[in-house]
Amino acid sequence: MAVAADYRPTPRTTPTRYRDRARYDRDTVHRILDEALICHLGYVNDGRPVVLPTTHARLGEVLYLHGSSGSGPMLAARWSGMPVCITATLVDGLVLARSAMHHSLNYRSVVVVGTARLVDDLDEKRRALDALIEHIRPGRAADCRPPNARELAATAVLAVDLLEVSAKLRLGGVSDDEEDLSLPYWAGVVPISVAAGAAQPADDLDPATPLPSYLR
Repeated sequence: MAVAADYRPTPRTTPTRYRDRARYDRDTVHRILDEALICHLGYVNDGRPVVLPTTHARLGEVLYLHGSSGSGPMLAARWSGMPVCITATLVDGLVLARSAMHHSLNYRSVVVVGTARLVDDLDEKRRALDALIEHIRPGRAADCRPPNARELAATAVLAVDLLEVSAKLRLGGVSDDEEDLSLPYWAGVVPISVAAGAAQPADDLDPATPLPSYLR
């Protein structure tokens, strides 16, 4: 069955402000999720809201997150599906306006709302863990020791279907009020980007170990 080009907006994925910044096309959502290295998992634990930073990986229309098998969200999801809200954000620029009120950020973000399930199938769990390593650095999953049985037992994986999803973007320059344009303050955008530096070998690495091609 063909997948629709856009996610369907729902009351939970429709912004109350700046609705013109919302995007529901899969390409935009997937690009943001695939580029972001960190997401934040929100859930309720004993009536208390909890938000945790974690790593993630997308395989098709499923988002995977991992953690210790004894952690709060993994235990909560074990007994029944756990309602979650997952966010991923990329900051692209600092927007400095003439007025304090109009300072902002250029950003790309995704919000995923749904029910997380604990991955019990061993094959799916291995695929998800490989995807999490590949998300950190493509090519790495085949270039390291895979988890053994003890490590697999100590690691839990959550899966969330990408059903209720929205992206939100702020692009462009300063939006000062017309009466402020003549004020003597600098205004503009400071671009922000994440760049990888040169790989630094571990202190105990054999000097003869070659640098992998995916790190050059």
